Amino acid sequence: MTTTAPHDPGPHNAPHNSPHNAPLRRMCWIFPDRESTRTTATWRHYFWDLYAEIAEELGLTWCRHSPDAVTVDATDPAHPVVYVDEEPVTPQDTLFITALYSLPYQSMDIFNQYALYAVLEQAGFYLPFPPYISLIGNDKLATVLHLADSPVPPIPSIRIGTGRDIAKHHYEVALGGLSYPAIVKPSGWCGGGGINLARGPEDIRGLASLAQGGDTTLIAQPYLGDGTVDYRVYVVDGEPYAVLRRVPEPGSPVANASRGGSMEFPPIPPELVEATAYFAEKLAIPFFCVDFLYDGERYWFSELEPDGVIAPDFSDPGRALQRDITRARFTAYRDAHAKWLANGTPARPLADRTPTPAPRSEPR
Repeated sequence: MTTTAPHDPGPHNAPHNSPHNAPLRRMCWIFPDRESTRTTATWRHYFWDLYAEIAEELGLTWCRHSPDAVTVDATDPAHPVVYVDEEPVTPQDTLFITALYSLPYQSMDIFNQYALYAVLEQAGFYLPFPPYISLIGNDKLATVLHLADSPVPPIPSIRIGTGRDIAKHHYEVALGGLSYPAIVKPSGWCGGGGINLARGPEDIRGLASLAQGGDTTLIAQPYLGDGTVDYRVYVVDGEPYAVLRRVPEPGSPVANASRGGSMEFPPIPPELVEATAYFAEKLAIPFFCVDFLYDGERYWFSELEPDGVIAPDFSDPGRALQRDITRARFTAYRDAHAKWLANGTPARPLADRTPTPAPRSEPR
């Protein structure tokens, strides 16, 4: 990875003025406990351990648990008691990160994840992105439809469900306008996994039959061309904080690092700075990532990542930029939680509580 000077985040470099005696004590990631020994070691080195370090710097405890670690006693529905590994937690002292994760080995957890996120929301906990945002971000076509009027146009997309009747090819009714080569990929995976180049309808038939084996829904999109570059904009408190530029290796249609792409942190392109205001208004959450593709002539809106990975710069032993973005993210969560408490959100009776967009913290 190479790194150039990041876009100056301006006021985010100012001293943080939030009170350190805020009631928030813990950030808890709900994450399926399905990783292999090798993958667990990789993710710990890549970001989990760093998350814990940055949280500690902010006076917080960071933890990661599978959905089954959370127990809820709602014998008195007006006053539910929530436990994480037998320890009671409250909306005042704990916030939960509740992104859906749906890689193949996590598929059996999807319902439990989403159901638990809804329970935590109804139990009065602050979720930096509520369940509906997690669901919209997980399914790539739901993302496109929710953000269809983006100033950076979304990539035209077709959603293909797979199942026992896939050999009937009923989905081909929607493929008449698809140009080839086309990108075919799972609708809810991450990290560049499962992305393939289809040269014609027969390739799509083969990929759909393979996807049938795991009930994997597919997305088909026009291929933007060799050398298409991926830009991930990190948005904190509604402002573009930094951008990660990913370039595919020769011959690859995918720029993700897991597929051999190179990475750098350049200044944020002005067109993407302007577009951020639209996404911030539509989402109104403290932190998220937006992925754009650049085909050499224009930008295309690609994906929304409410829990997008903050990539490290391994050429910098101190990983200063990764730490800076992570610190800004966690500070935004803490500020938004404090504002949410100040507004009396947890104190509202459950019967009167309706899902509302999570507040962003005030600009610093």
